Amino acid sequence: MVSRHKPTNQKGNGRVESRAKAALRDWFQLPLGQQLAAREKEELDKVLVNLFGFHLLQVGCLLNEDILSASRILHRVVVDGDADGTTTLVALNGLPDALPIDSDSVDVVVLHHILEFEYNPHEVLREVDRILVPEGHVVIIGFNPWSWWGFRRFLRSRSGPPWCGRFRSAWRMRDWLSLLGFDHELSRWFFFRPPVQNEGVMRRLEVLERAGERWWPFWGGAFLVVGKKRVITMTPIKPRWRPNGGLMDPRFGKPSAGSTSSRAHQQTKFRIINRKKCE
Repeated sequence: MVSRHKPTNQKGNGRVESRAKAALRDWFQLPLGQQLAAREKEELDKVLVNLFGFHLLQVGCLLNEDILSASRILHRVVVDGDADGTTTLVALNGLPDALPIDSDSVDVVVLHHILEFEYNPHEVLREVDRILVPEGHVVIIGFNPWSWWGFRRFLRSRSGPPWCGRFRSAWRMRDWLSLLGFDHELSRWFFFRPPVQNEGVMRRLEVLERAGERWWPFWGGAFLVVGKKRVITMTPIKPRWRPNGGLMDPRFGKPSAGSTSSRAHQQTKFRIINRKKCE
């Protein structure tokens, strides 16, 4: 699974600084971040329990807890290039757009709020496409711009996490995956409450969760998208060889025995008539 031939790019290529990632980890320790992380874990559990294979890879580690515990895949690995030592879950040091993983070797890849904070998210998805086996799955979790969260980001300052990230919709993720040859399998929105840090207010707004799932399901603050790597099979076309190397088109049948004998009879009759004329 781990590649020894592809070196990890350590230059950064304009990516968000590691201190921004550290600030995002700190935000997930706040009451609002903890509630969002709990809902994300619930939705992720529903998906991972139905995905199978030999290797599961989580790209990026924003929480110091195992969010892959519901998976039935035994070999689970976390890779992160900005780990600051506060988490003990990271097993590999690598950047999302240059993963130190062999091609066609991973069955499931989880991207947990990675694409919002990467300078070139397309390169990240290309890496996911490279390392996934045929029929492999990618699970993307992100912030929904068409929600209370996106409205809050639009009205107020975008400094500080998570508002400094580039929120992209689930439909945009589906378009990007489709361009890479992935089939869309699932899209789900959740956490319909506005981003408020007060725990008492958040408890009183829990009624919005049930109402949102029923009346405005696309207004969730976060989304989960599952894509499946499509396999294109080639159908061989057999050439139309002519039998025995003959020049005659095989679509035209060979003359039958009856037609041959009839032609010989006509030739014999023609010789007899000509002989009588000569006499």
